[in-house]
Amino acid sequence: MLTGAAAAAASLARENQENVPPGAKGDPRLAGAALGTRVALGLLRGNREPLAQPQASLSQIPWSTNDENCLDVPLGKMGTKQPAFTIHMDEPDVTRQKKRMMSKRMSSSEEALGLKTAVASMGIRKPLTPIDNPMDLSFGEGSPSIMDMSIVQETEQRINVNHVPDYIEDIYKYLREMEVKCKPKAGYMKKQPDITNNMRAILVDWLVEVGEEYKLQNETLHLAVNYIDRFLSSMSVLRGKLQLLGTAAMLLASKFEEIYPPEVAEFVYITDDTYTKKQVLRMEHLVLKVLSFDLAAPTINQFLSQYFLHQPASSQVENLATYLGELSLIDAETYLKYLPSVIAAAAFHTANYTISGKTWTDSLAEVTGYTIESLKPCILDLHKTYQTAAQHTQQSIREKYKAVKYHAVSLIDPPETLILS
Repeated sequence: MLTGAAAAAASLARENQENVPPGAKGDPRLAGAALGTRVALGLLRGNREPLAQPQASLSQIPWSTNDENCLDVPLGKMGTKQPAFTIHMDEPDVTRQKKRMMSKRMSSSEEALGLKTAVASMGIRKPLTPIDNPMDLSFGEGSPSIMDMSIVQETEQRINVNHVPDYIEDIYKYLREMEVKCKPKAGYMKKQPDITNNMRAILVDWLVEVGEEYKLQNETLHLAVNYIDRFLSSMSVLRGKLQLLGTAAMLLASKFEEIYPPEVAEFVYITDDTYTKKQVLRMEHLVLKVLSFDLAAPTINQFLSQYFLHQPASSQVENLATYLGELSLIDAETYLKYLPSVIAAAAFHTANYTISGKTWTDSLAEVTGYTIESLKPCILDLHKTYQTAAQHTQQSIREKYKAVKYHAVSLIDPPETLILS
């Protein structure tokens, strides 16, 4: 019996085999079209290439790829003569069984005690000791519904962790530790037999449009891309199911980050019904298994927020830095080798220099541990991406940051050169 991520992949792929929609819907060239017309990314079968023979195996789980509609297989386990997939059965909840057994063992004498005896054995309930409340809600002269909101604001300011230096240092240290743990493998695309960096770029571009359509947070997009890259670092995916992976990753990120995430049916609709609701939920389960339910991955956005706390900047600089950080999501081949904290530092430096002519300060170097020299390779790559953004095939990010709420930072011309000293 298969267990874990392997069994989840098996179950989902078998359902894909039964529920493949008629025809190959959509076309990758239509990824940038308006979402209101229900244009989907499509199955990307137009450029299907023969599957390459994999290299070394990553696990001892048997797999078969006799069916072309299989979702994904661990790298290096294709072609074995085993049943294609086996449904995984979760183990029973041991704790719940113990509680059930304990309840059955209750003696008749214990049951006869009754509610009154049970309450007496617990002792007399006493009210909790009142605590000092800074908001005086007692009724006095004037309207009883009016209270001093200045006291509320003052209280909120006192407990705001973003303004407590001790917390800032600890939070930044924790983020630096976790970004290493949650970093995808830089060269994973070389081991993918059926997808390319260009297909991934089309997928990310489509996810940007999805985020704008449903007014999702920028952090949700960053998390979804992190989930996709970490998944592809361990699992091989056929191009026909790449959009399914992106949809499930966006669903997970929405549940993690958004207060009101879109329903599963919305994500099915946005793919032009290329996949069913059950397929999306099965894929979500598989992603969770592969990621070991570790969804709190540090992103470029989080590090930018930390840098802005140490070095306040104008809204235009902040939006331009966010725009540059989002541009780095498209090109996996260039930026997966950098940590999110490094890309965020490079984006902050480039944006700050573009708007105000200022460079990376000594105070930021002391806090982050990054000198301008150590950031130089990433800054040069990001500056090149900034200069060629207008000519890039995928334009969703650039169109997004033309909006007034982002101060139209994508229309700002990049500097010809940067001072790196």
